[in-house]
Amino acid sequence: VQLQASGGGLVHTGDSLRLSCTASKRTFSMYVVAWFRQAPGKEREFVSSCTWNVISTDYADSVKGRFTISRDNSRNAVYLQMNSLNPEDTAVYYCAASKYGRSRLESNYNYWGQGTLVTVSS
Repeated sequence: VQLQASGGGLVHTGDSLRLSCTASKRTFSMYVVAWFRQAPGKEREFVSSCTWNVISTDYADSVKGRFTISRDNSRNAVYLQMNSLNPEDTAVYYCAASKYGRSRLESNYNYWGQGTLVTVSS
C-alpha cells in the first residue's frame, strides 16, 4: 500500500487545516489508519488513529477536542481536520496504515506516507 499525504501549509494561530491521505489499494479500507507528526528537533509522536469503520478513534491529549480523524473508504482516503491550530502544532504530519489493531506505537504501522508540512505562525 502506498500512501500519499497532502494538505499541509502555512497558517496562523487559530486557523484550521484539513490533511488528506490517499491510498493506492482498495484493501486500505480494512486497515487501521493513523496520523503521526514530527516537530523540528523532536521525536515523531502519535496524533490520532481510527479503525476501518471509524467506530473506534484515539487522540493524543495535545490535540483532543481540536483535531478530528475521519475516512472515506470509497475514496481510499483518510482525513485529519485540525482546528484552533497553534505554533506547537507545527510539524511534518505523516499518515500510516496497519493491518493490525489500533495502536499509538509507530512499530504497529506497516505503511507510511511521505509527510506533509504544517507550519503555524503566531
